[in-house]
Amino acid sequence: MELPRAADVVIVGGGVMGTSTAYHLALKGCKNVLLLERQPFFGMEATGKCAGGIRYQFGTEINVRLSLLSLPMLDRFEEELGQPINVRHCGYLFLLTDERDVAVFRQNVEMQRRLGVRTEWLDPAQVAEMVPLLNLEDVLAATFNPDDGLADPAGVVQGYVAGARRLGARLLTDVEVTGIRVAGGRVQGVVTLHGEVAAPVVVNAAGPWAAQVGRMAGVEIPISPVRRQIVVTGPIAELPPDFPFVIDFARSLYFHREGPGILTGMSNPDEPPGFDQSVDREWELVHLEAAVRRLPVLERAGLASRWAGLYENSPDAHPILGRVPEVEGFFCIGGFSGHGFQHGPACGLLLAEEILDGKAHTLDISGLDLARFREGREIFEYNVV
Repeated sequence: MELPRAADVVIVGGGVMGTSTAYHLALKGCKNVLLLERQPFFGMEATGKCAGGIRYQFGTEINVRLSLLSLPMLDRFEEELGQPINVRHCGYLFLLTDERDVAVFRQNVEMQRRLGVRTEWLDPAQVAEMVPLLNLEDVLAATFNPDDGLADPAGVVQGYVAGARRLGARLLTDVEVTGIRVAGGRVQGVVTLHGEVAAPVVVNAAGPWAAQVGRMAGVEIPISPVRRQIVVTGPIAELPPDFPFVIDFARSLYFHREGPGILTGMSNPDEPPGFDQSVDREWELVHLEAAVRRLPVLERAGLASRWAGLYENSPDAHPILGRVPEVEGFFCIGGFSGHGFQHGPACGLLLAEEILDGKAHTLDISGLDLARFREGREIFEYNVV
């Protein structure tokens, strides 16, 4: 492998954020783009291990607006990039069992509808009619949006990789970035195990490893890795083809169809930050007991596969998107806190605008800057699973 000696932009990380940024930079005419991924394949880490959900149902206006920009890009993805990504609008169904959540979700639904999002408010009887397999004994209300659903993360990454390469960008695997050169307060390039690359712009798209990459440039990026895990069952004969993406919100428990079975996960609120990606079997038992209570048909299902991956959490569960003020030429795209995959198309476009045009103009992302944490401008997302 021959590493180029210079590039206009170097992107560190080959998941959905990095590959989307590379594609959109190249699409806007920036030909000398270099993306470096340390793994042997693109999208192996956080992107490749996520549940694949796409939704409009968020608790802040900026996240809803990111969905309004990004989800239609996923709908057009195969037409634009020639890569199938199996978009399925099965809908997200949020089950609410706590009166406090009901009150907050009522406000969130009003905000979503004001922005043109088709979220519906359901009572337990309507939920029972929609998904009779669920145990709803403690459910007070629910929200449903038919435009939410699923897409294939691997397909999205591969589509952006191929699209960026067609436009002249270089995307390389098996190249680990070990340092970032900074002089006079600005980026000079990156150091890798295969040599150095001079560049005036470096993008930190390292996901759960974003804080480590930030430290290479002398910057503290408040993104922490947290383990999350998933189980996929064997076939379930009773499962209807229109089974929605169900979220038992108070328990951070979710289900969606995965082939003939169910993919399910549940966030451990006591999981400490760290890079451990082994499956916690004790938590898996807690998760599966809760899953069977909510969806009793799971009791008869076999387990087909299991895995763990990492969320990249920011302090307010919103991304850090844009230039890093401490170092000129250093940009960050990370901290999506479990809902990054679906916003990858939009955020790659917005960051490309920020780099090449000086400011993102398709959507105002000024509130997602790194400085918000030291200036007390955090925007907390309620709809985190």
